[in-house]
Amino acid sequence: MSKLFPKSANRLPLQIIVYLFVLGGIVTAATTYYATPKYTRVGYAPVQPVPFSHTLHAGNLGLDCRYCHSNVEKSGHSNIPTAQTCMNCHSAIKANSPLLEPVRLSYESGNPVPWVNVHVLPNYAYFNHSVHIARGVSCVECHGRIDQMDVVRHAKPLSMGFCLDCHREPEKFIRSPELVTKLDWQHPEGVKGQIEQGKKFVHDWNVKPPQSCSGCHR
Repeated sequence: MSKLFPKSANRLPLQIIVYLFVLGGIVTAATTYYATPKYTRVGYAPVQPVPFSHTLHAGNLGLDCRYCHSNVEKSGHSNIPTAQTCMNCHSAIKANSPLLEPVRLSYESGNPVPWVNVHVLPNYAYFNHSVHIARGVSCVECHGRIDQMDVVRHAKPLSMGFCLDCHREPEKFIRSPELVTKLDWQHPEGVKGQIEQGKKFVHDWNVKPPQSCSGCHR
């Protein structure tokens, strides 16, 4: 046997053990890091070029989310409002406010306001806004109580596990489509009522959220 294997083969068991230990450490570290709020961006609230308050606009004034994010029902991506959308109101309201100078410059030049994206999915994850809105998944399920945020922050992890929780039990989350932008709405009969009504929607609308890899990774 000594002629078949070199002496270095005697170290192979130890090398395998060390390799497995290192590999286990890497996997553990990677899993720990990628599952933390730091990676999932929970709590991320960047400073924007214009201090737009969703508490004021969506909360106190009751503006519908779709007034600014007008493509959310017909596009896979939710659009950022143009300066024209802002100026529809602000050509008369606080028209000379220095805080709105970037909006006025954008409106005059045609260059977009340099908003900082808060919710950014990785390129390998596919998400279609219009499909979810059409099937009664409210903005609040992924973005939290935007209507209570003076500064928009990343409220939900938007991780694979987060998405799968909804895909596995959609009846807990879907509502009538006309209520998707009513962020403060809750079923009047509580959780039980939500699930009962949700199951009806799942059946009537033939809701079958994908749970396989190919459903979101294309």
